[in-house]
Amino acid sequence: MAEKKDPNAERVNIMYAPVNLDYRFTASDHTSRFLESIRNGQFIGSQVSEGAPVYVPPRPVCPETGLPAERLVELPDTGKVHWYTIVHIPIPDNPIKPPFVVANILLDGADITFLHLISGCDNDDIDIGMRVKAVWKPEAERTHSPANIHFFAPIDKADALAEELAKEA
Repeated sequence: MAEKKDPNAERVNIMYAPVNLDYRFTASDHTSRFLESIRNGQFIGSQVSEGAPVYVPPRPVCPETGLPAERLVELPDTGKVHWYTIVHIPIPDNPIKPPFVVANILLDGADITFLHLISGCDNDDIDIGMRVKAVWKPEAERTHSPANIHFFAPIDKADALAEELAKEA
C-alpha cells in the first residue's frame, strides 16, 4: 500500500530542467526558395493564382482551399504593423534585452502577417498601422535565415488604416 504524504510537507513549486534539442530540418521547396529570397534581401509569398491570397512565408498549399499554391510572388520589404506586444521578460541566453517589441507585420501585397522585431524608435512610439521597413544585415553576412533581418524600423506614423486593422484583430 502507498505511503500517505504529509500535507504539511514543503512542496516543490519550481524546477529548473534545461532542454537542448539537436535536430536537422529539411526544408520544402517553398521554404528553400523563401530562405534563398531573404538571403538576397527579398520577400516572396505564394498563392494559388492571380488575385488569390498571398501567404508569407510561402506555402505549397493554400490553407483556405487546399489547392496547390505554386505561384510565387515577390513582395517589398515594407508593410504595416498589424499587432504588437512589448516584451518585458528576459529570454535566457537571448542577446536582445527587454523591453523589446515583437510585431505581426502585414507586408505590402501579402494577406497574412509576418512575425518579427520592431526597433529604431522608442517603444512608446509604435502604433498599429505604422509603416515599417526591414533593416537587413550586410549582404556579405547573410545566410539562409530569417535572422538576415535585424528588425523592422518605422518609416512613418500610423495612418488611417490603424482603426481598420484594430477592428479586424
